[in-house]
Amino acid sequence: MRNKLSVLLLMSLLLSALVACGDNTATPVPATTAAATTAAATTAAATTAAATTAAATTAAATTAAATTAAATTAATTAAAASTTAAATTAAAATTAAAAGGNKTYILVPKNLGNPYFDTANKGAQEAAKELGVTVTYQGSATADATQQIQLLNSLIAQKVSGLAISANDADALVPVGKTAISQNIPVVSWDSGIAPGGRTVHVNQANSEDIGRGQIQLVSKLIGGKGKIAILSATSTAPNQNQWIEFMKDELKKPENSGLQLVATVYGDDQDEKSYTEAQGLMRTYPDLKGIISPTTVGIAASARAVTDAKKIGQVMVTGLGTPNQMRNFVKSGASPAFALWNPADLGYLSIFTLNAIATGQIQGKPGDTFKAGKLGSYTIDKDGTILLGKPTVFDSANIDTFNF
Repeated sequence: MRNKLSVLLLMSLLLSALVACGDNTATPVPATTAAATTAAATTAAATTAAATTAAATTAAATTAAATTAAATTAATTAAAASTTAAATTAAAATTAAAAGGNKTYILVPKNLGNPYFDTANKGAQEAAKELGVTVTYQGSATADATQQIQLLNSLIAQKVSGLAISANDADALVPVGKTAISQNIPVVSWDSGIAPGGRTVHVNQANSEDIGRGQIQLVSKLIGGKGKIAILSATSTAPNQNQWIEFMKDELKKPENSGLQLVATVYGDDQDEKSYTEAQGLMRTYPDLKGIISPTTVGIAASARAVTDAKKIGQVMVTGLGTPNQMRNFVKSGASPAFALWNPADLGYLSIFTLNAIATGQIQGKPGDTFKAGKLGSYTIDKDGTILLGKPTVFDSANIDTFNF
């Protein structure tokens, strides 16, 4: 490098001397100088380009590294979120399973479109929410045992978790009940029982004797202990209705009821129009009729309406079993001054808690088994395989506005 610089300095001095000697001829720059200059420029450019390339490469590498780090962080965050979600789902599933989750029970009424059974379904849905289970409400349009059996066979084929049934015929439903039980589907009858052998447990709304005798005592009080009375029931095969009627007839044998005369028992099949027509027929057939007992929510409302339309309020007293909301106006008008009932919502609620206790293995459904039924407290299965909800309440003008169902 020093040799090149020395040569360049010497040549520069020679050129200066020639100019000083008066030589005006333009002397081109030696090729060697041009080459050196070009080489130097090329070297500088190459160095600059190399530096630029290196800088760009370094920047790209840095950017790529940052991108990779960000992607790794995102992946780690997503994995953590996924793990947390899975853990939460698993915890929820465990909680639901402990309460009886993932089970589907079917609440089967005698028929759909009945205010009494609709109210029972509200209680059943409340129980389902508390237990973390699913309860569906399925029934036939009419109170018919054959249609009910067809529905139950279909539900058994679907392998539901349990059946809660209000029977249209105690004996006719025994075979289908046995089929369900043989396939490990517990059967709880409620309101209207399936005969023993076709059910696991029966949930009784109240003691049948208390209901039956109470109806006669109510009508006797309303008509002054003397006069002709008639019974307008649901269907002729309804087990609960027939039990109540037997106790009514037995109560009429008592000396204190000797002034009462039972003149007819008719059936409205839990259909509003038919029940209304039957009530009209009773008043036409027995012009001096004093009282109608209708131990069915459909029948009692239809009878009270028939008495109202016939302008016989105060002449024919209607009593039986009904719900406060449907009977409130009839109580206040005097068409049905007093009637009785338990809370059907509580009956539906207790039925589902009973079914769930059996389905989840808390109890076997045998006499003496005890379990807790949420807000209603503890219940024990009686020796006859039944559970008693409690005593019925009498509703009249003094208390009806305090109830809402």
